[in-house]
Amino acid sequence: MSDFDAVPRFNKLPPLSLYIHIPWCIRKCPYCDFNSHAAGDELPEQAYLDALIRDLDRDLDYVQNRPLQSIFFGGGTPSLFNAQTFDRLLEAVHKRIGFSDQIEITLEANPGTFEQKKFADFRKAGINRLSIGIQSFDNQQLQRLGRVHNSSEAKQAITMAQAVGFDNFNLDLMHGLPSQHIDEALMDLRTAIDFAPTHLSWYQLTIEANTEFYKHPPPLPNDELRWEIFREGQALLAERGYQQYEVSAYSQTGRESLHNLNYWQFGDYLGIGAGAHGKLTLQHCHEGTAGIIRTRKSRAPRDYLRPEGQQRHIEPINPADIAGEYMMNALRLNRGFSPQAFTQYSGLPFSEIEAALQRACELGLLTHTSDGDIQPSEKGRLFLDDLVTLFI
Repeated sequence: MSDFDAVPRFNKLPPLSLYIHIPWCIRKCPYCDFNSHAAGDELPEQAYLDALIRDLDRDLDYVQNRPLQSIFFGGGTPSLFNAQTFDRLLEAVHKRIGFSDQIEITLEANPGTFEQKKFADFRKAGINRLSIGIQSFDNQQLQRLGRVHNSSEAKQAITMAQAVGFDNFNLDLMHGLPSQHIDEALMDLRTAIDFAPTHLSWYQLTIEANTEFYKHPPPLPNDELRWEIFREGQALLAERGYQQYEVSAYSQTGRESLHNLNYWQFGDYLGIGAGAHGKLTLQHCHEGTAGIIRTRKSRAPRDYLRPEGQQRHIEPINPADIAGEYMMNALRLNRGFSPQAFTQYSGLPFSEIEAALQRACELGLLTHTSDGDIQPSEKGRLFLDDLVTLFI
């Protein structure tokens, strides 16, 4: 139970992003616990576009005169939709909410040949960043992971993205795969780096409940080997100029994902689409005080598509939990946070966390920079759960 009990006060609202969920994919991967569903013979693109716009219209009061800093199309496999659908949707969003001059618009894409053919049209529709779900360049691993592409298609997709003008793209890559040896994991990483992506999401495979892998666990590397893979991979990424800025995110200098940064800095985001979540700051709630809410939308696509089945659930964050939620996010960033950022984004005085900060510093989990910012130490990054617990 948190001891923080200050009432939040917001003099300035945080930046605003938009997450749009497309719930269909070709088939469900055995490790995936996202709200994704195998597509049938025909996707209801127009009906889903109409549903997204209805959903957005209901959330417009939460915009509060802020332009969008970023848009992220996630899934599922959003690249199954046609570029014209994204063109119409982005036009509808732009009419309703202003875009910042440097808006980042990301689309998650599969490397399959079918999706590759659309890359140029995605670019013309206004998508300026791709996140390509590679996972591995090893054909045997791709089969184990249930992926629908092979290594050749993965490489072709990256080349195609570059050829049509995507100079800002992320590659999603997993490590700690079934029966994976360290040389195999590093070969995946070297192959990805050779394509010079601006951003890499490199993360360990975890077994989540309600997945096929949970029911039938594959033979994963032991803890010692997974640690060795991580340690060697970290060194390789640093050597090749990729800076770790978040637990599993690495980028070339200045090419961090704006959308991801907004999440970890405790910024606001609208969430539309089946099962989408949002986090929003209100300067004045209906009770007359400020606060932060979380939203979630109807999860089942069949419900979401029907106007009468499209539900929006709103849950205020208890003021006593805000500091812990802020720290749970901000401490994922290597750069940490500043006292000013804590106050702006949480609405709480910095004094609310000073005692816990002192304890974390005494334990060697946090450090102060010369500019006065607060960062997880190397030990703090290794024991992040223990660090966060001090603020919850």
